[in-house]
Amino acid sequence: MNRIETLKGFLKDNPNDSFLRYALALEYIKLGQNDEAVREFEAVRNTDPEYVATYYQLGQKHDAEKTFRTGITVATKAGDEHTRSELEAALELLLGAQ
Repeated sequence: MNRIETLKGFLKDNPNDSFLRYALALEYIKLGQNDEAVREFEAVRNTDPEYVATYYQLGQKHDAEKTFRTGITVATKAGDEHTRSELEAALELLLGAQ
């Protein structure tokens, strides 16, 4: 059984487990299945908007500026300075590239 199948099996028992869904999205990225990855990252964002790591990954794949800004706000509220810093750096790079 491959990792995607294993994670999907775990998700059958825990469909709202943010860590499992996030891990599944990362596996999709490794395989170049970006649409599936975005779908999983969005599912995490919708069911668990406080799961701050999602904003960085989702921002890389979809609606980057808005996603990074929202993630900065969530990370700040959560006191997650590391993730906030990463999101701010990613936003700065994005805006500098435009």
